[in-house]
Amino acid sequence: MKNSKNLAVLLLAVGFAGVTSLKVSAFSGINEFLFGVPINKLTIPFDHEPTLKRQPTPIKVVEEHIKALNSCQLERLMAQYPNKAEIHLPDGVVVKGRTQIRNLFTDFVKPYEQGGLCGLTFTAEYVSQIDQTINVQWRAEAPFLKEPYRGSDAYETSQGLMYAQVTTFKGSELKFKP
Repeated sequence: MKNSKNLAVLLLAVGFAGVTSLKVSAFSGINEFLFGVPINKLTIPFDHEPTLKRQPTPIKVVEEHIKALNSCQLERLMAQYPNKAEIHLPDGVVVKGRTQIRNLFTDFVKPYEQGGLCGLTFTAEYVSQIDQTINVQWRAEAPFLKEPYRGSDAYETSQGLMYAQVTTFKGSELKFKP
């Protein structure tokens, strides 16, 4: 019976790991108990995430994304991304899940003086749609840039949310004013 109880705890822990990140840390040598099984102090950091806000069409998902990005509203951006979302960046970098996406956008929406890109404004120059995927060629401008920066994104949407983005945006290619 004890082995089946331990198996149940293990399966429960694995289930939690599949939906959120687990962080196990020592707690001054004091054991705590989870369902009667001694463990180190278990901290399950549930991100404070806004409620997902679904949009009625794929185009509206992308419009909301660009508006939230242009206004540097992190919570509004995060309201679009479910846990399974990912962003494919240049050079083979893939950002997966809400925590990593939040980290990416947290840095982006900081004021320029603090190392962020708040003030950068994206304007769609060409938009096409194939099923639930919206393709956008855009221009980015800001008072702190020497010249506009152009790129392209593909946004994969489903059920009114943003599930994947493939972007050519590469911050290192921005040309800043002195």
